[in-house]
Parts: sequence; structure tokens; C-alpha cells
Amino acid sequence: MFLTNALTGWEPVKHPKQLVFREMEEEREAAERVKRDTPILVILGNPPYNSFAGIANMEEERGLSEAYRTTKAAPAPQGQGLNDLYIRFFRMADRRIVEKTGKGIVSFISNYSWLDGLSFTGMRERYLEVFDHIWIDCLNGDKYKTGKVTPDGKPDPSVMSTEFNREGIQVGTAIVLLARNSPSKGSKSIRFRHLWGKEKRDRLLADSRGESTPKYETVRPTMPLGLPFAPSRVEASYLSWPLLPELFPVSFPGVKTSRDDVVVDIDREKLTARMEAYFDPAISSQEMARIAPRVMRDASGFSARQTRQYLLKRGFKPENVVPFYYRPFDVRWLYWELETKLLDRNRAEYFPHVFAGNRFLFTTGRTRKDLIEPAVPTKSLTDLNLMDSGARGTPEYLRCDPVSEASQGRRSAHNISEAALEYLGHVRCDPATLFDHALAVTHSQLFRSENAHAIRSNWPRIPLPASEEALLASAALGRRVTALLDPGCPAPKEARSLKTIALITAGEGTLDPDAGDLELTEGWGHAGKGGVTMPAKGRVAVREMTASERDALPEGAAGVLGAETCDVWLNGRAYWRNVPLPVWQYTLGGYQVIKKWLSYREKELLGRSLSVEEARYVTEVARRIAAILLLSPVLDANYCAAKQAARPLAQTANA
Repeated sequence: MFLTNALTGWEPVKHPKQLVFREMEEEREAAERVKRDTPILVILGNPPYNSFAGIANMEEERGLSEAYRTTKAAPAPQGQGLNDLYIRFFRMADRRIVEKTGKGIVSFISNYSWLDGLSFTGMRERYLEVFDHIWIDCLNGDKYKTGKVTPDGKPDPSVMSTEFNREGIQVGTAIVLLARNSPSKGSKSIRFRHLWGKEKRDRLLADSRGESTPKYETVRPTMPLGLPFAPSRVEASYLSWPLLPELFPVSFPGVKTSRDDVVVDIDREKLTARMEAYFDPAISSQEMARIAPRVMRDASGFSARQTRQYLLKRGFKPENVVPFYYRPFDVRWLYWELETKLLDRNRAEYFPHVFAGNRFLFTTGRTRKDLIEPAVPTKSLTDLNLMDSGARGTPEYLRCDPVSEASQGRRSAHNISEAALEYLGHVRCDPATLFDHALAVTHSQLFRSENAHAIRSNWPRIPLPASEEALLASAALGRRVTALLDPGCPAPKEARSLKTIALITAGEGTLDPDAGDLELTEGWGHAGKGGVTMPAKGRVAVREMTASERDALPEGAAGVLGAETCDVWLNGRAYWRNVPLPVWQYTLGGYQVIKKWLSYREKELLGRSLSVEEARYVTEVARRIAAILLLSPVLDANYCAAKQAARPLAQTANA
């Protein structure tokens, strides 16, 4: 056994570094003789998982992942996953067994992101090509994807858990065994099994002792999905439907604000006053740092003093204070700045397309969570983190340059592909109809559950109804959903009719806003590191709905909203009465909507009580969410109707 760097030393080095002790020189030379001269048939390991590890020979080791950055037929890798350190160990083992010895076995326990992540399509494509047998023991235990919970709701700690750290590491893990014959024929399938719960390590030990026989399922990786090595849920015809960008080709990432303490605020007046102070040469840098600490703190690509000096010369622009869709149902105010890095990433290419009459579908091309979220319609400039994996907004219209020859005098043009236009000509509908239909489809829970894996790893695919009647009906449904999700428009009648949901109620007596009865003080949020707001537990009392609360619901609503409801407390005196449990638990963009909204408005953070309008807004949001949930059966039926008659875009367009 030798102590050595497993990632280097496989090829002779012209000028090796001199080591301090002769014994260390001898051990290095012995290890390198094994690496260079001895046929290696088995490589085992638990490589480190760290994208930012300090590395002794960065250039040489980084080169190990280059072979996985291109593909032959699989979709090109996306994202930064190949930078993770464990990938270099995989490549080292792959190269040694495949390119040097020609046969052998590799078995690692590692981060399991590579099994289906979009960064690893080239890695999976290569393994199917060069290994004859692949077994995967998926050990789950992931904080982000499953919340360390089994499919039936039981605890699912990491297999790395110990008596002193029962949750173990945060990321999920898997054991892979790759076997190569000589000659090799490659593989078209893998053997896969899930292990869940607290007993997974005991099951592995029992299998290794021959006390039980592991049961694997055969998985045949699908090329359009990026050759995932885990079972994927997808409707039979899903891959024949067009991706969202094949219908609406242009999209933009949301604005990234890294200095929210100065450029973002719930209150327009506070934001304006703070920005006026920032642009006031009479206010020193020290005083500005007290007002908004992060704006006077240097960061990567941002010089605080130089930025302020430049902007002081240019001056404050009141027209740059614009509505900002920060989180679902949480529209704030932003000071949008074009000329500097004050915002971090201002998305200058996106900003011109935000104009009256335009709208966007914000969604994501991938998410690390199993929870698949629908698209969010927006009209305002939108935050990158509207969805937890980084949102991109697909606009209905694109702003045209009115003086350019190409725009032919138009102020805007539809963001739509030629193939989609041909389809719309076939069904005699306009682009707005298709836009509304796409929203309706993504809000079908059945659509998202049937196609969960595919949507998690790529843009959603949209089934195109074959008839004008079907498309118009779906679009009408999409407009209903849009109206319910648009906090800038009055609540639709179907939300207003739910009059017993989320009533602002006094525990005793009557509420007096002037006496602090609308203060949010039940521990909904607190300031975290770097000024980031962290959600907290708050105070929620779950109970059975009363007979009068059930009777007040529309017919059939009890089957959707259930029998349990919540009383959500602002403080010791006031609460929102009767927030149905599914409404309270409702998520959008990866966030529990009402709880997330409350977390930012704890009095300690907000600096004031809620206004009467804000307290009523929570009531309105709860009723809007309830109305959306009550549409679930209709949305699912609409999706089923669309997919039954759907055809691929090219076939539909050429019909």
C-alpha cells in the first residue's frame, strides 16, 4: 500500500519535484512504478465531492474531465457539474482500465448527480460505449432532491451517517460497478436499484455476505433525455412533442441582484430614499456602509468605491425604479442600473423587452429537485431566483428597433418559431393562443408527474392539440390560470368567491392596526449570513375544518382541498383563519408561497407592522391559490385531451 496522489503520476515526469525525506521519494517512486508498469484490473474508491477543492496540480487534474465535455450523439453537457472533483477520479479510472489495461472493474461510491444530471451526458455516453456491464446501487439520502425522505415519507439519512452525525452528508450517493471485457462490446442497458431508509447499509452488508439476493431492474438509457442511468418517468409520446424553445425560441435569464440591501425593497418610498442617499455626494462612504453594508463592500467584479464615484457623477435616475417580480406572488421595487455592476447582472438584453402589454413564461430548463414546478407568468422585470434553479423568461413579444430596416417600423414582434407559425396556420389560431396553451399544460399536475424526469432535465415539451377547438379551450384555461397568478390584477371572481378562506381574525376582541395588531412577530424569518433572509418555523395550528367552513366551499372542493386547515398566526393576537392545508403547503418556483412571503416580513426584518392592505393581500393570495388548486382536475383533463391527439411539431405543421 502506497500513499500517493491517484490523479497524477500515470505518465513519466521530466523534472519531478525533490521531496524532503528519502523515504518519501522511495514511496513515490514505488507508487509510480505501479501506475506506469503494472496492469491494474480493479479500481475501488470513495472520491471526494468538492467543486472548489484546493488542488496541487490544477492544470493536469482539470484535464481529466475534458473527455466528458463533448458528445457524439447525446445532448451536449450543460452546467458546471464536470468541475466536481470526483469526476476526475472517474476519468482516471476509466482511462486506466479502458485505455491502458483494456479490461477490468471500476467501483466507486460517489455523489449521485452524474446518474442523470445534464452536465454528465458525455460521461454516460462514454460508459455505455466502453463498459460491458454497469450496476448502480442508488443510496439516495439527498437533502436537496428528496429532503432526506423516502417515497413513503420516512427518514432517509445519508449512507454516510454516523452515531454522531445521523443525517450524514447533504448530497445523495450511489455505488457504481463498471466492468469491461476484452474485447468489449459496450452496453445498451444498465442494472439499477434504489436503496432507501435507515437500513440501506445493513442491506448492502447482507448482500455482500450472500444472505440476500439484490434485485435490480433493467434501465435502457434514452438518448433524447441525455442517457440517464436512473429510471425515468415519461409519457409514451412525450419525446415527440416540441420543447418550449422550439415554439418560442428566445428567452432571457432573470436579473441577478447581489446587493439587495440597496437596490431592492418592498416599499418604493424606502428604495427611492435609499438610492437618493447613495447618489448624494454629501453622504460619506462610511455612512452609506452603515445604511446598506453590502453596497460599499467589494466583491468579485465589483469595486464598491469606483462604482459609487462613477454613479455620483452621473446622478440618480428616478425612472430606473421599476416593479420587480422577486418571488412568486411577491412583487417589489428595483433600482435597475445599466452602466455598472451595481446589480451584479442587470441583463441589459432582457430589460428592453419588458414593456406594457408583454408577458413572460418563467420556467427552468433543469432543476435539482424531484419537485417539478409549473411556469410562472410575469409582466415585470423578474429575479433570477424566481425559481430555485435559476429562471429564464420566455417572452410573448420581442421589442424591435423601430428605426431598423429589419423591424419594418414595428415596435414588437411575436417570439415564435416558423414551425409553430405553420402549426398555428393549420389550426387557425394566433400566437397568443399557443402561449396560453403552454401555460395551461405546465400547470397540470398530471403532466408534471407523468414526465417528471424529462422535465427535471430539460425544458418542458408541449403537446399540440390537433384541432382549433381543443387549442382554444386550452388557451382559455391558461388565461384563467394567468389571471389567478397575476398579483398586479384584481383577483378573479373564482378567487373572491372563497370568502371563508384566510379570514383575518382576532384571538380576542377586535383588531387595531394602530396598536400593533398586524405586527408579524411569530418567528417567520430572520437575517442570515450576508443579509440573506432565512425562513423560520413561524406559528401554524393545523386542525379539522369546521362544518360551516366545509359547507361554504364550492361543490367538489372538499375532495381537492381536503379536511385539514390551518390558522396562521401573525402574533399573539391575530391570525389568518382557515387556510386549507394544501393552500398552505402550495409551492411555486420551489418556494412555499405564503410562508416565503411571510418570512421576509417579520417585523424585525421589515421594520414595521404589516399594513392593512398587506394583511388582506395574504388573504387574497390564499384564495387565489385555492382557486388554482380547484382547477387541478380541469387542467389534468385538458392535458389528457391535448396529448391524445398531439402530433410532433413538424408533422403537425406540414399537415
